[in-house]
Parts: sequence; C-alpha cells; structure tokens
Amino acid sequence: MKKKITVLTLCAMLFALCIPAEAQQPKKIYRIGYLSGTDPATDSPRAEGIRVALRELGYIEGQNIVIEYRHAENRRDRYPEVAAELVRLKVDLILVAGGTTPIQAAKHATKTIPIVMTGTGLDPVRAGFVESLARPGGNITGLTTLNTELGGKRLELLKEAVPKLARVAVIYNAISPGATREVKEDLPPAARALGLALRTWEVRATEDFDKVFAGINKDHPDGLYVPLSGSVLRRNVKRIANFTLKSRLPSMYDETTALDAGGLMSYGAEVAHSYQRVAYYVDRILKGAKPSDLPVEQPTKFEFVINLKTAKQIGLTIPPNVLARADKVIK
Repeated sequence: MKKKITVLTLCAMLFALCIPAEAQQPKKIYRIGYLSGTDPATDSPRAEGIRVALRELGYIEGQNIVIEYRHAENRRDRYPEVAAELVRLKVDLILVAGGTTPIQAAKHATKTIPIVMTGTGLDPVRAGFVESLARPGGNITGLTTLNTELGGKRLELLKEAVPKLARVAVIYNAISPGATREVKEDLPPAARALGLALRTWEVRATEDFDKVFAGINKDHPDGLYVPLSGSVLRRNVKRIANFTLKSRLPSMYDETTALDAGGLMSYGAEVAHSYQRVAYYVDRILKGAKPSDLPVEQPTKFEFVINLKTAKQIGLTIPPNVLARADKVIK
C-alpha cells in the first residue's frame, strides 16, 4: 500500500511540474518591418494608429512583436537601402507606410517576404503591384485609399462650399507618380464637368514654395486644391495653410491632418478604419495566410471634414446643406 501511495504521489508531482513547464514555453516573437518614406515625426500619427490597432488584436511591442522602424527621411534614393536592410533582418512581413515609390522599393527587395500596403493612393493593379484586387497573386496585398480617384469629388465639394468658385489653383508634388497622374489625367475632365478652370503649380523642393505662392497671388484663383502626395508637401502643410489664411483662399485637401494646420476642408478614406484594416492583414499573415490569397481592400468609409475656424478667418460662410454633409466639423 505504501509503495502504491508513493508511486501515485510521484506521478502527481511530475504532472504538476509539467503544467507550468508547458505554460512557460516561450511564445514566438514576430518581427515586423516598417518602411516609411518620411521622418519619424511626420509619420508618427500613422505609426501610432497602427500600433494601437495591433494592440487591440493582441500584438504588443516587446511582448509578442518587435517592430523594426526604418525611415527614408524624405530621400527617394534611400528607399532601396532601407528596404534591403529590412530584408536582411529577416522580418516576418513588411508594412509599407507610403505610396508608390516605397512599395516599389520593397517589391524589388524581396519576392518572398509578405508586403502589406498601408494605403496607396494609386490603383495597385495599374501600378503593377498586384495582378488583381481580388487575387493579388504575389507577395503584396493591403489597402488602396483611392486618393487619386477622389479628386473630382473634392472639387465638387469645394464648389458647393464656395458657390462663386470658378478658378482653382492646384499645388502638387511633380515627383509623385500618383499626384502627377491625378493632376494631368483625372482632375481636368472633372473640372470641365463642374465648369471650373484649373491652373496647376509644380513643387519639387521646399525652395519652390515662395515662387509658387507669388504666382498664385498674381493669378487670383477662387480656391486651392492640394493633394498631399509626397514628403515635400506634407513637411510644408503648415506653410501652405498659412498662405491660404493670409490670402483668404478656400482650400481642399485629401488628408485631415491638413486641417489641424489650418486648412479649410478635406475628403478621403477614414484614417482610423484604415489602421484597423492594416492590423487585420498583419494578423492574418502572421497566422499563416498568404498575401496572394488576401484581396486588396478599397476604402468603404470616407470622411468629409470642415474647419469652421478657418472659414471664419477667411470670411467664408459655409452653406448649411454642405455643413450638414460633413462627418466632422472643427469649431
């Protein structure tokens, strides 16, 4: 009997020891590459938004994920370098925070590591990143914001907010393929349909702004449209907003961040929702899904924002029917 009790006790002890040993098995820590074309400060809102969305799905930095941040610091020549660096680190996937050029750099750097687009304004099929939206086919998937496809809608909203609108100045980054195509191909027919005349102004570097502002003042347009594609415009959005306030010029942007700087209106894909979808792709891929099988998503939620403080500063009264359509009003 004693021998039997001893054996049972020993088994119980071994069983008890096995449970914590199994529970203490180290969890896999995933390594995520984050490729941004801008600097850390400019990219901070997007990076933080994605971190929050990942935490909601149980991915916490320092616990079960490590995020390797690489910023090209607004230098196009650095894209290939930082993309190659992430590949050398053998990350489990690469998040590309930016448009066409950084996605292209990541695509050239690896054909095997999954790449998740966090929101390109270009049509990714036309850009050659995926075979189709439904079946990407390669190692790239993620989101397209359709930013360049929404220019006509933004002009329409600007005209409704400013009924006397007839002539619109457009400041765009001539280095950005997406912005160039939008300005050269998409906006002109939309403007003609609305009875608007467009005058476009190219910006390639910070030094160009003084000349562009002087030209716009001389031209006396009724409104300004700014697609914030490319780092040179994002870095100078406050400067652009200050110019429109001083010139009492109604302005339309494709990103709500411009309204924090003093812009009048913005229309585009809802940012918070896009961060959640980025986290969804990360979750699916880390759990074994192939990018080639995950359809590229187009935005389903759009946000129209009006800055009434700016409207007041430039002496503009927004029509009640336009205010009623706004998803958010800054007072």
